[in-house]
Amino acid sequence: MTGGELVNSSQILSAARSLAADVVADRREIHRHPELKFQEHLTAGLVARRLEELGIEVRTGVGETGVVGLLRGGRAGKTVLLRADMDALPIDEQSDVEYRSQNPGVMHACGHDGHTAMLLGVAHLLSDLRRDLPGCVKFMFQPGEEGGAGALRMIEQGLLEDPPVDAAFALHVDALHYAGEVALRTGPTMAAVDDFIITVRGKGGHAARPHLAVDPVVVAAHIVTVLQTIVSREVDPNDQAVVTVGSLTSGTTFNVIPDIATIKGTIRTYNPELRGQIGQRIEELASAVASGMRATAEMQYFAGYPPLVNHESGIELVREAVTEILGAEAIVPKEQVMGAEDFSYVLQRVPGAMFHLGVRDRSWREPRPIHNSSFDMSEEALPIGVAAMAATALRFLHEP
Repeated sequence: MTGGELVNSSQILSAARSLAADVVADRREIHRHPELKFQEHLTAGLVARRLEELGIEVRTGVGETGVVGLLRGGRAGKTVLLRADMDALPIDEQSDVEYRSQNPGVMHACGHDGHTAMLLGVAHLLSDLRRDLPGCVKFMFQPGEEGGAGALRMIEQGLLEDPPVDAAFALHVDALHYAGEVALRTGPTMAAVDDFIITVRGKGGHAARPHLAVDPVVVAAHIVTVLQTIVSREVDPNDQAVVTVGSLTSGTTFNVIPDIATIKGTIRTYNPELRGQIGQRIEELASAVASGMRATAEMQYFAGYPPLVNHESGIELVREAVTEILGAEAIVPKEQVMGAEDFSYVLQRVPGAMFHLGVRDRSWREPRPIHNSSFDMSEEALPIGVAAMAATALRFLHEP
């Protein structure tokens, strides 16, 4: 059966389901051995082996630990890029599943194990069609999505060249939607992310003589409180913004006032102008509060990922592909979220989209959210993800 016939038929789902056992096995193997950003050596090795077994051209070490596979079709045509991320999170898994993490303190809590396994399944499915494939499929297995900008590193090392990429698509699991659902949104979908560190310097001393010291813990506490007024009192309610302090550290014992306190936080926005304003106001408020309390505050600002903006043409193509294989009832709207994604760097350069795959099991009373020690996914969703990605790639390549 040719690629053209598959993309216009529900048989592509049958083809994906025939690979389900392999996809599940790969997902569980990766889940057992999670690796933090830019340490994905085992995962990258597994990916490279699977691609080589399929006769796909492989480049390793792209963006440090990334892998790029290139499937050349039997006919000339366009090039489509499909992406998965490989890194895990520094979370200690709290589940009792048979495939739980064997690496203490590290867990695939964002579904990247599923992303990688599904894209390997797509590579298998499409490699069977290579003779009739019009163009090329580039498989992007990236490191360091969780704060490492691995996608940007891969771009800087030629990801989108040789052959040049005409469109790009990515899939992300969604713990809020049920298995079998595909969530789509056109335009801005995930937020820009920036991080900051504020170092508060006071004057240490004995805890029983606070009047002889300048307590940086108290100063930092006031700074944390006043930062909460930026979004609530300085941002237009029609704009979306988040300022969250995730860490306040200081001191080592009960009876010593320390010299330094450190605040770490994150900023999420969509509006580029507001993005700059919030960073400026954090620095101004921290400095003013510290000065008024006889301390100093210095801020380091780390500009992160831009907003992820889905191209209308990309979302419509995914919608058509998914409707063809799953039916229109599988499509659900994706809410705009304040999470961030470094696939945004790819979509800044080529048209395409990221879509979201529901992975919530219908038997679960509550969702098992990402970035949580109890995260899990319904493995019934995996062949659906394989089919959706493969159908999207085929539809793009076969379009005039």
